[in-house]
Amino acid sequence: MGESELKKLREKAELSQEALARLIGVSVKTVSNWERGVYPAMLTVPQMKALCQALGVTLEELPDWFGPTETDRGTGD
Repeated sequence: MGESELKKLREKAELSQEALARLIGVSVKTVSNWERGVYPAMLTVPQMKALCQALGVTLEELPDWFGPTETDRGTGD
């Protein structure tokens, strides 16, 4: 089972879900939902900048999908 790209980046930055949520101004549940692929991230520009800064990455280095890899999302049927 492939891990969420956001979770990998968050753990590499040594941040908990709580810390990341606080830094970008969203709830812990929102970060958890992104990592589990419940729904796609919808961020404002300031939140996107804060996310990049918190994770130590550029915008180009952020994944297009924050949830589990395609093989983990299943077929949906």
